[in-house]
Amino acid sequence: MFLHSVKLPHFKHSAESETVELALPEKVTISMAQHLGVPCKPTVKVGDKVKIGDIIGDSDAVMSAPVHSSISGTVAEITEVLHISGKNMQSVVIENDGKNEISDGVHPVKVTNREEFLKAVRNSGSIGLGGAGFPTSIKLGFDPKEKKPDYLIINGAECEPYITSDYRCFMEEGEDVLEGIKLMMKYLEIPACVIGIEKNKPKAIEKMKQLCAGTPEITVKALKSSYPQGAEKTLIYSTVGRVVKEGQLPLSSGCIVINSSTAAFIAQYIRTGMPLVRRRITVDGNIVKKPSNFIVPVGMSIGEIVYHAQLSEKPDRIILGGPMMGACAFDIDYPISKTNNAVLMFANSPVYEPTACIRCGKCTRACSMNLLPTEIEHAFDVKDAAMLEKLKVNLCVNCGACSFVCPAKHNIAEKNQLAKFFLREIKLKNEGK
Repeated sequence: MFLHSVKLPHFKHSAESETVELALPEKVTISMAQHLGVPCKPTVKVGDKVKIGDIIGDSDAVMSAPVHSSISGTVAEITEVLHISGKNMQSVVIENDGKNEISDGVHPVKVTNREEFLKAVRNSGSIGLGGAGFPTSIKLGFDPKEKKPDYLIINGAECEPYITSDYRCFMEEGEDVLEGIKLMMKYLEIPACVIGIEKNKPKAIEKMKQLCAGTPEITVKALKSSYPQGAEKTLIYSTVGRVVKEGQLPLSSGCIVINSSTAAFIAQYIRTGMPLVRRRITVDGNIVKKPSNFIVPVGMSIGEIVYHAQLSEKPDRIILGGPMMGACAFDIDYPISKTNNAVLMFANSPVYEPTACIRCGKCTRACSMNLLPTEIEHAFDVKDAAMLEKLKVNLCVNCGACSFVCPAKHNIAEKNQLAKFFLREIKLKNEGK
């Protein structure tokens, strides 16, 4: 199978900027929607005192992970905040007391078997730190009686422009990445691991090869620098040559894919017991004077973070994540969540007016899933559900490559996602009959 891709400018300006830990802010606003799946419900009330690492939100739902306080202080408010998804979500506002007290429950975690390991991962609040936000305990909690993976694949591609947070993780916490891998392989009984890193990160490749030199079951693979190399299905094919079929999860092909920063966090949690309360964030963009990587507490506002990267002017576009798959923030006061790995600040952003499709086929040649984006767009426009299924729109990984190459400036990737929602609604409607 030939994988289509596009070449993007890297803009990795912050690659050699060592991570700086920022001072804790006066307050944080922590959303209860920190991951894919069911949002948590607050487990605290206004006036409660909390410490760093205390649970402030949880859910009984399977597809969920607990939320913890990133500062010590007082719960000042429980309110609804407009989430990046466009929905209002419950959020806990905590005012900093300046004491930086650590929760009594934070201590090294003892793990001796699979069940204890999975429980620890769930308690840590771990999610996919590459941007998707899938609860890690669910991804790792497969039933070994049904299907056991024979490959753990570590996603270190970081193929989007600007973002260097995973790269800095390799460079600064490579030992933790390796330790996290070993823990997952041990307790989940996965015999082999492949760490996939794009060739535009030679220092990270060399460092991880040196660290893994004495562990033959763990290999480091230098991947072609192309987009979307970091997409789960693309990465699986690029590293172990397997295909994930439509409607199936990577486990069906005997693989589990974990982000490199997630692997490092798992090791850090087992060693210290500190849950996921902070994130490494890349700050860059055409108005950023000092492209940087910062460690920030979950719930800190964008404005308080980018201040340290020195903006040259007021932004007209704020992107959380990369320019290809990231989402635009509503304003500078929006709080950072677990899923954010970058904040990109732009001014003088171009606004394009779409023109008629000229049937050039560029979008088709760019699609890593070998789909027909123009046909999908047309089928959605006329609301042809049968044709959308035939065109396999659900295979779309939302990488945005089709929109990037379109000379007519159509928002094809956006139409693909709308088409998925349309099909889902049709299916639910038919099931309800």
